[in-house]
Amino acid sequence: MPTTAHRTIALIIPARNEAESLPQVLKNIPQGIQRIIVVDNGSTDSTAQLARYHGATVVSQPRPGYGQACLAGIEFLQQDPPDLLAFADGDGSDNHRELTRLIDILESEQRDLVLAQRIPKSREALSPQQRFGNGLATLLISLIWGGNYQDLGPMRIIRWDALQKLDMKDCNFGWTIEMQIKALQHHLSIREIPVTYLPRLAGESKISRTVSGVIKAGSKILWVVAREAWRSRTQLFNRLRRKTDVASKASKGASQI
Repeated sequence: MPTTAHRTIALIIPARNEAESLPQVLKNIPQGIQRIIVVDNGSTDSTAQLARYHGATVVSQPRPGYGQACLAGIEFLQQDPPDLLAFADGDGSDNHRELTRLIDILESEQRDLVLAQRIPKSREALSPQQRFGNGLATLLISLIWGGNYQDLGPMRIIRWDALQKLDMKDCNFGWTIEMQIKALQHHLSIREIPVTYLPRLAGESKISRTVSGVIKAGSKILWVVAREAWRSRTQLFNRLRRKTDVASKASKGASQI
């Protein structure tokens, strides 16, 4: 693994019509992140121009979709991969200054993936729909894969070599949960830390504040859970069988006392 002095860190920020918030977001990025990739996800405002003005590299991905933007950013970085890759939103709700904490924990604890668990600064920061969806999704992950996630927040950092193992595919709302499920499937070393989550700086959410967005996001999250559960069925059946065997042996032992 590269030493701290020589490792490179890149940040991917998917952005669609975030011209009002992006300048402040880019000012809040810690200096230790050497490469900032703003993926212009079909914006009709000056998002791309402002990103370039503030020193970011802009990758154009006209097809909408959060996962689509993340995949475009990863594809761009394939030509010169970083050691660590972070993801965060461009609306200012992620506490970007806290990326330093995520990096420090990943390196000091030798983790593969560190996630920011969103702790809302105000009730408006996370909608009731988001709270319910997060609770349901993380419960399903716990029941199926044994993970102990508390959130599906977008801000995270992962080792590049670990990311390659995950073979990410989702093009829209299922991106974050796909990564978290696959991280468990591949037995990555994972840490989730609480980070203050802020109200967005400007504009409106394309997902959580619209009925259609909530329905689409919720449906896709459940679809990803079902798809990955089907793929993991052998592993799951083996785990259930082991638990049944342990319970059976414990029952027999108790009956013989």
